[in-house]
Amino acid sequence: MEIIAVLKSFIYLISTSLLVPVLVILASLAVWIVVYSGTFTGLYLRRRRLPRQVDCVAAMEHHDFAVFTGCVQQFAGTLLQLSVGKKDEIVVANLLRESEHRLWKSLDRLKMLIRIGPGLGLIGTLIPMGTGLAALGQGDLTRLSGDLVIAFTTTVVGMALGLISYFFFTIQRRWIEEDVKNMELAAEILMAERS
Repeated sequence: MEIIAVLKSFIYLISTSLLVPVLVILASLAVWIVVYSGTFTGLYLRRRRLPRQVDCVAAMEHHDFAVFTGCVQQFAGTLLQLSVGKKDEIVVANLLRESEHRLWKSLDRLKMLIRIGPGLGLIGTLIPMGTGLAALGQGDLTRLSGDLVIAFTTTVVGMALGLISYFFFTIQRRWIEEDVKNMELAAEILMAERS
């Protein structure tokens, strides 16, 4: 019987000690998502300045890379600087895969935040609910109301982080798919010119 009491106390101690780190992480992630909103807006505005209806094949054939995003321009510029050799296809394929990997890796934080935000919100909800229910058992309604405020606000912040991250992730995934398509097109056209 004593072992169960010790285990309960130990689990309770772990649970309550997690509240402050969860609150700090949620606050930090909320600040990060606000800062990232500025970065996202910058990316959006740069894409809006590009011409909408572009014949990608003709632009690539005339080496007019200004109508593409910065990552496509950088990739095409690197392709043009490659010296002609026997292993051109391998080098170009490797360069393409590295560029794709870098683009997809840039979405990792958003992808994690889609899951982490609501998870931390749930943890931040359940911990004060336990202490709040204990306070209710002792008749301390003031502490109960304070714990409920913390519980519900962490839920809201966690869910908001997940929703905003999912919005940014969905749009940026579409942008990356378009950039990868254009990089593959650049690789095919520029390699065809060399052969």
